Amino acid sequence: MKNNFLQRTITGVVFVAVLVGCILGGPISFTILFCVISALTINEFGTLVNATGQVQMNKSITILAGVFLFLCFGYIGVVPGSNEIFIPYLFLILYLFISELYKQQKDPINNWAYSMMSQLYIGLSFALLNLLAYHNSAATSVSQYNPVLPLSIFIFTWINDTGAYCTGMLFGKHRLFERISPKKSWEGSIGGAVFCIIAAVVLSHYFTFLTMGEWIGLGLTIVVFGTWGDLTESLFKRTLGIKDSGNILPGHGGMLDRFDSTLMAVPAAVVYLYILSLI
Repeated sequence: MKNNFLQRTITGVVFVAVLVGCILGGPISFTILFCVISALTINEFGTLVNATGQVQMNKSITILAGVFLFLCFGYIGVVPGSNEIFIPYLFLILYLFISELYKQQKDPINNWAYSMMSQLYIGLSFALLNLLAYHNSAATSVSQYNPVLPLSIFIFTWINDTGAYCTGMLFGKHRLFERISPKKSWEGSIGGAVFCIIAAVVLSHYFTFLTMGEWIGLGLTIVVFGTWGDLTESLFKRTLGIKDSGNILPGHGGMLDRFDSTLMAVPAAVVYLYILSLI
């Protein structure tokens, strides 16, 4: 028990340090980090679905497509309007469909379905971080990298997870979604939301490009959709009959386990900020 706790702690500290350091380090480290994360997560997803024996997802091409999609959104962030960058990505998607004509697999429909799921569920979610990271300056019409919004997604996610866990352990009585995740409680979820509201108030004092109300709205968006993201990945694992999605992070499981909340929180945050005309 003690060794497992120590392992989890060390892994967690290193994980947070690398993530925060690369996001704050600038656009190059940000891009490298999330290209690697996208590749590892899609690879893990493909390994899990292929292990069922019913699917033969083309991991090499889906990984390449997911990484290239992230680079496409990053390029659009730096050079707005350069939509031609997506053309090679479209060829990769066409290849995933056309190749099934010649591979003679027993279930090409599922191969297509899971390949596209890897792009929508994982590739697109990470790629959308670029919409939060790059902003056009009204004064200079030059795109600038700002790490605050993408980093805030993870800050809210971590605070929500920690607050929900602590509050749930102390006060949790009413199950939030017992069929999928028996340990989650309404009390824990509410506690996580309260901690995120406090964090949003603090962030609003240091980063005034969003008002306090807008920061709170962003935090609550992360709480709601991050929780749904967690539950979605739990359903995915229950369907496959596994406990952890992988073991790449000692004591913490796999990449899907670590980024399950993020995969829904990022698209929701983009929609929220777009509705407010903030991106």
